[in-house]
Amino acid sequence: MTATAVDTETRREPSRRGLFSLSARQAWGLIFVAPYVAIFAGFVVFPVGYSFWLARDPQLYIQLAADPIFARTVVNTLVFLIVAINLKMAIALFLSGFFTNRRWWVKVLAVLFVLPWAVPSIPTILSVRFMLNPEWGVVNQLIFRLTAEDGPNWLNDPTLALCLAMAVHIWKSLPFWTLILLAGRLAIPHELYEAASVDGAGGWHRFRYITWPSMSTLYATCTLLSMIFTVGDFNSVYLLTGGGPADLTHVLATLGIRYLRLDQVGLAMATIVCALPLILPLVWVLMKRLSK
Repeated sequence: MTATAVDTETRREPSRRGLFSLSARQAWGLIFVAPYVAIFAGFVVFPVGYSFWLARDPQLYIQLAADPIFARTVVNTLVFLIVAINLKMAIALFLSGFFTNRRWWVKVLAVLFVLPWAVPSIPTILSVRFMLNPEWGVVNQLIFRLTAEDGPNWLNDPTLALCLAMAVHIWKSLPFWTLILLAGRLAIPHELYEAASVDGAGGWHRFRYITWPSMSTLYATCTLLSMIFTVGDFNSVYLLTGGGPADLTHVLATLGIRYLRLDQVGLAMATIVCALPLILPLVWVLMKRLSK
């Protein structure tokens, strides 16, 4: 072998070692990332993939379409998303303005207001359910003492039960979104409001021309996120009504639980897959807004 060939081979060795060997920093990086990758694969990728594999049979979706409870469930889910979410966000926007008040009693109310969100869902929602019991619940007892009349059977009327489930959902998650919007309000420069006051602008005009333009993107983003979270939330309905009466207050998340309890795993997974046409457009719109 000539000297030129030896020099060429020597120059190639470092590049080959660079391709197949790792530095100490890269090796430690892989070591630290490996547990996360393993957990993500075991608890996210595998369950999701296995769920899609269980829901792969087209016959499952034919059975779902033939189930009258499924059609009612889709309507309930849409009503929940359209009515409850928009009402909740509108109230949160109003309350975020109220809690900008610097008075001491407003701060005390703010602490009490956050408690429903801070307390775990199971005991709080079950407490509401016990309060609405038609025979010995606190609400009907109070109605009887005041009017000498029996109170309504709150959770045995499908429309009333679904409205109560939406009310519980709003009550439970309202503090979180109010805090988010409150942070958005506090980020608006106070000088803008001072200048508007000097120009004679009232409260409505300050909201219309300063607050809303500054918070519209945050408000829309929070609304989309709340819709995405709510599609997968089953606590408000499942713990309060259990999907009853007669399975007429189910949403997609609780209907999947119903099929699981009936040992119909394939239908349960197919129900969850049917929620994707609701979630994916919301995620797409959210990503488009964030990318701007």
